[in-house]
Amino acid sequence: MSPTMYMIIISSLTMGTIITMTSHHWLLAWVGLEINTLAIIPIMSMQHHPRSTEAATKYFLTQAAASAMILFSSTTNAWYTSTWDITQMTTPHSNILLTMALSMKLGLVPLHFWLPEVLQGSTMTTALIITTWQKLAPMSLIYMSMNNLYPTVLLTTGLLSSVIGGWGGLNQTQTRKIMAYSSIAHLGWMATVSSIMTNILVLNLLIYLTMTTTMFYSLMLLKSKTIQDTTTSWTTSPMLTIIMMLTLLSLGGLPPLTGFMPKWLVLEALTMQNLNPLALIMAMASLLSLFFYLRLTYTTTLTLSPNSTQTKYKWRFKPNMIATPLTTTMPATLLLLPLTPLVIY
Repeated sequence: MSPTMYMIIISSLTMGTIITMTSHHWLLAWVGLEINTLAIIPIMSMQHHPRSTEAATKYFLTQAAASAMILFSSTTNAWYTSTWDITQMTTPHSNILLTMALSMKLGLVPLHFWLPEVLQGSTMTTALIITTWQKLAPMSLIYMSMNNLYPTVLLTTGLLSSVIGGWGGLNQTQTRKIMAYSSIAHLGWMATVSSIMTNILVLNLLIYLTMTTTMFYSLMLLKSKTIQDTTTSWTTSPMLTIIMMLTLLSLGGLPPLTGFMPKWLVLEALTMQNLNPLALIMAMASLLSLFFYLRLTYTTTLTLSPNSTQTKYKWRFKPNMIATPLTTTMPATLLLLPLTPLVIY
């Protein structure tokens, strides 16, 4: 793909998200979602490989169906209320349909079926875009229409996502599928707290984007596509291996790392609303996610593969990559927990 075409596609991807995030009219929001979807399809199918073509087809069909559901729900609401304002979605049937459509856009359970397969068929860079940038537009719609969405539906989908996200990643060996189930689990925590406190939702989203970017960029630098590949990460960069270990522990939500902050605040918000059983189940479900994070941590830092010339000097055969994004996101991934009182109050 020529640099000009690639720049046009990236600009369209950015513009579609910005249009959706800044619009108050359902038709404009739908247009932004469609531009966003159509812009990422060429990026996904750029490799001309059967797996990438399959992933692009699955992603297009799923996102197009979700966008059609959003348009149908907003049209139904406009039929009854004569308004296209995003904040005035008051028809019950439209609200339920909108919640399901946004859940499909984000990849929440039970509409999560597309996310692991799409990430597995994409490159690491495309998977990074899907799990980070592509979550901004649907999450902004949830934020704007939060007063009219059903809390019961959001709490149920959030609970199921946190459980299935941890359960589904247990038997995976591909790092992209592990990150897909990690994304499902984290989005479940966001969906749970979205109906209670939107400021914690925004904080959770920002921390999730930072941690996921750091993790994906570490995997790209280490060329690790499977768990077995992580055993030779120390031959590429010992410092990057340490950063990857701490990032995995932060994704698992262990103190004193940044990832502990959103889980702590979400559990506190749930207990303040007398949702103690839900908070207990979600805390137990996070242990499932923590298991495969610890498994990746073990293979990355505590496992040595057989030493040979190929592995011992692995760094000589790998092209250099710019680590600037890693140096900017890594401190936020690891060191933001002391700022929790400042962020909340």
